Amino acid sequence: MIHVSSLSALSSVTGRLHSYDLLTLLSPDSPEMDWSGFACDWHVRLAFHDIAEPTPGLTAPNRDMMQAVLDFGRNGGRQRALSIHCWAGISRSSAAAFVIACDRNPGFERDIATELRRRAPFATPNRLMVRLADDLLQRDGRMIEAIDGIGRGAEAREGEPYQLPLKWPIG
Repeated sequence: MIHVSSLSALSSVTGRLHSYDLLTLLSPDSPEMDWSGFACDWHVRLAFHDIAEPTPGLTAPNRDMMQAVLDFGRNGGRQRALSIHCWAGISRSSAAAFVIACDRNPGFERDIATELRRRAPFATPNRLMVRLADDLLQRDGRMIEAIDGIGRGAEAREGEPYQLPLKWPIG
């Protein structure tokens, strides 16, 4: 499973996991944190703003960052859970979870997006992240179409933690 949360819920989510890898997606101007209290096996931190289009003065996600997300999903979670968080648990972390699930399960993009919406009505995956991953994975727009198909999530300041399966089809 992929465990998705906001930064404020991260301790409660990871506290229930026996063994996990952690992906942190925060803005470059986020305060430095001491991550030593998290007993993860592997921790990847990426710093970019939650923007859907490149914007002057802000750091947009790029191909290298999305390759790092894909590498995290490919190298982690085989024997351990994956925990992904961003500031609010709505956009960047949801996009990363969707991208990793799509990478592991080609052809299930629409099913994964539909399940993401069912489990997280507030989720609005970062469209730029999804578009970059769609290109890297050569999905010919299927990932973007799937995310566009579920539309924008319900308004929320912060998302509730949720889980997204790593293997499809699900029962």
